[in-house]
Amino acid sequence: MRKFTSFIGLIITISVAAQNTSYWQQRVDYSMNIDMNVENYQYDGTQKLVYTNNSPDTLDEVFYHLQFNAFQPGSDMDIRLQNIADPDGRMVNNLGTRKAPIYESRIAKLKPNEIGFIKVNTLQQDGVDVKHEVIGTILKVTLNTPIVPGGNTVLDMNFKGQVPLQIRRSGRNSEEGIALSMTQWYPKLAEYDFEGWQTNQYIAREFHGVWGDFDVKITIDKEYTIGGTGYLQNPNEIGHGYSDTPVKHKKKVKKLTWHFKAPNVHDFTWAADPEYIHDKIKGENDVTLHFFYKNDKEIIENWQKLQPKTAELLSYYNTHIGQYPYKQYSVIQGGDGGMEYAMCTLITSGRNFGSLVGVTAHEFAHTWFQFLLATNETKHEWMDEGFTSYISSQAMNEILNQDKENPNAGSYRGYIRLAKSGVEEPLTTLADHYTFNYSYSNSAYSKGSVFLAQLGYIIGKENLEKTLKKYFEDFKFKHPTPNDIKRTAEKISGIQLDWYLTYFTKTTATIDYAVDNVDSNKITLKRIGKMPMPIDLKVTYIDGTDENFYIPLKMMLGSKPTTATPLNSWSWTAPTYSFSAKKAVKSVEIDPSHLMADIDDTNNNFGL
Repeated sequence: MRKFTSFIGLIITISVAAQNTSYWQQRVDYSMNIDMNVENYQYDGTQKLVYTNNSPDTLDEVFYHLQFNAFQPGSDMDIRLQNIADPDGRMVNNLGTRKAPIYESRIAKLKPNEIGFIKVNTLQQDGVDVKHEVIGTILKVTLNTPIVPGGNTVLDMNFKGQVPLQIRRSGRNSEEGIALSMTQWYPKLAEYDFEGWQTNQYIAREFHGVWGDFDVKITIDKEYTIGGTGYLQNPNEIGHGYSDTPVKHKKKVKKLTWHFKAPNVHDFTWAADPEYIHDKIKGENDVTLHFFYKNDKEIIENWQKLQPKTAELLSYYNTHIGQYPYKQYSVIQGGDGGMEYAMCTLITSGRNFGSLVGVTAHEFAHTWFQFLLATNETKHEWMDEGFTSYISSQAMNEILNQDKENPNAGSYRGYIRLAKSGVEEPLTTLADHYTFNYSYSNSAYSKGSVFLAQLGYIIGKENLEKTLKKYFEDFKFKHPTPNDIKRTAEKISGIQLDWYLTYFTKTTATIDYAVDNVDSNKITLKRIGKMPMPIDLKVTYIDGTDENFYIPLKMMLGSKPTTATPLNSWSWTAPTYSFSAKKAVKSVEIDPSHLMADIDDTNNNFGL
């Protein structure tokens, strides 16, 4: 295990040196001991972390996330539920009707023994008590001794937690009967990066974290099986499907201590239930795939069929993005839908087989875009959710033999509905700050997916495939920003793309092109939407033959690879564009591939 950790560290060092000598990132290594009481859902914990300051700044304070504190009446999460027009249906009761809803926050109704909390009992820096203050889901720590660049400090904490009754990724006793879904459950050091401290209050959406090694011991009732982040260090003491030989637990022993280690991750998650079935199979590159699900006859068959498909997904993502660097991944029934975590995912099971594969495909793909690339989701959620939606739809199309001409067509429909809705906000909107949840979902998932699919339209499919691989290789373990995917695509394609990133992510400008006029062999096109694009055009002549044309956008200063007849570029300043074909024209079609997110395709044709 030590060799594997060193190998990942070497990859990071080489990658950083090759890309940008000024790049830096912080590091935090955790050691935690947790004692869980499955009767009252409270747990006692000790945490020792070593924080290394690789920044050029001297730090006189640090911050932790205490995300379970969100599950309390009066929290930011609660207030947000009470004031947003379309709150998350999993967290509210509708006291009205479908047409005239009256929403009631379930968080507001939690009793003291049902809320979530993380209480810090003691905190020391290098063995000396240190001043700290709880502000909602953030713990602010004023350091006794500032951490100089290149220095480190040891922070020791004693804390107590309670698992909330309300399920939102985390929680206890889910609708499907999962006892414990332990996500965002521990005091987690906030990220400090080139933009400063990332200290957003937890509203139940995306997150950001610091890479490091985790050494975690969890003591729990011996009947419970645990699945989650990290490699189990004592399988022959635990059993529960981890050991190849049966393990008999002593009758007098009421609890077992599970010891996990996770190298170079930025989160630690686990789930536990006394009725878990635990299966495991081997995937590509000798990766062990673990599956934890309830012993429920209605779901067992689907979970068993899921396992070889998960292995196919691993192979697909390895091929189309980059190699998975760990030797284990777990798919776990738990939570409230699907959510990605380090080396694992929690998903619900009340779904048909296609949906079960689909949610696994999506959450597994997050491993590459969130847990290996790890964009700051609080600011650039579309780079994770959207890119994940793009690649998981591509993967589903292949492994389930769906034979879709455009696997991402659903994302296009979702984005175009949003663009026409009147409530779209730019992709630069903070993830938790969208006016409507509808706007967030269709922006992050649909528009983010279209960003990649449409990038393939602009630079060419093969160049897009090369871009994804290069992007992953250059920026894994590095928290990339929107400019990084843009620059990678520019280097691969030779096309200038600042206009694309700016228009599509920083504005709500839309794409709308039309065939304005056809006079014998003269064709005039018109740009109606504000956002300019290159144009693929199919022309059918009166004699029955056809010809494809390509009109680059002048700002691109280049062209994609194409077999189409190239024409002069079109400047964004010109509302119309005309050219003469070589023969009399019967019909014209703009974007026959339908990969351009034109919000009104009714005017894209002439003569069809």
